Amino acid sequence: MTAALRLTVTLLTVVPWPGAGEIDRRTAGRAMLLAPLAGLIVGGGAAAVLAVGAPAGLAAPLRAALAVAATAALTRALHLDGLADLADGLGSRRPAEGALEVMKRSDIGPFGVVTLLLTLLIQVAALATAPHAAAAALVAAVAGRLALPWACRAGVPCARPGGLGALVAGTVGAREAVAVTAAVMAAAGGLGVWADGAAGGVRAVAAVLLGLAAALLMLRHAVRRLGGITGDVLGALVELAATAALVVMAAH
Repeated sequence: MTAALRLTVTLLTVVPWPGAGEIDRRTAGRAMLLAPLAGLIVGGGAAAVLAVGAPAGLAAPLRAALAVAATAALTRALHLDGLADLADGLGSRRPAEGALEVMKRSDIGPFGVVTLLLTLLIQVAALATAPHAAAAALVAAVAGRLALPWACRAGVPCARPGGLGALVAGTVGAREAVAVTAAVMAAAGGLGVWADGAAGGVRAVAAVLLGLAAALLMLRHAVRRLGGITGDVLGALVELAATAALVVMAAH
């Protein structure tokens, strides 16, 4: 379990954890199950920025923008990169092989640029208007990473040999994914109740569920178009689920 947690932290955040050894599919699958824990690091960083910015007199939109920047820094912007690559690949309207080639390129095309801009704008606007921005940041970060065990569950293929997609595809059992989802919902609901009473608890649980639903819809489309998952698909699902969760958390 220590090896899986180490992989989760080092793969999904910038936090160093020395001692990583050879990674097998079993360890990778456990790491994907633990992925929501990495959301505590990313969301915690955003919440800290929000907490420091308020007494410093920063306006809500500026605090929100800095918090979103912190999440990008804490993840090396890898998930945002995956989102842009997936947008370019799907937007190219090429067959699977051609779309995957587009996604492997180092540059970002117009579909990727527009998708990134709109996603970041939505995230900042939602965080700036959320009743409890710190709670929203935490719930959204955890909800985003909940998409990973579902995308890596048994029966979901990889789109090409090699890479992260091939390592983690099909490594998570459906029952395990359900159990992790229940735990995340319970934790999010508890945080929501603490922040805003019963209404906040309902809002937080709804954010987790709708974030996961948005990710699963995109997963289904990506698998149909590309033939399976890749590292870019996984990163895109994280950002999509987190953004959808933020929108729900911003509802008054």
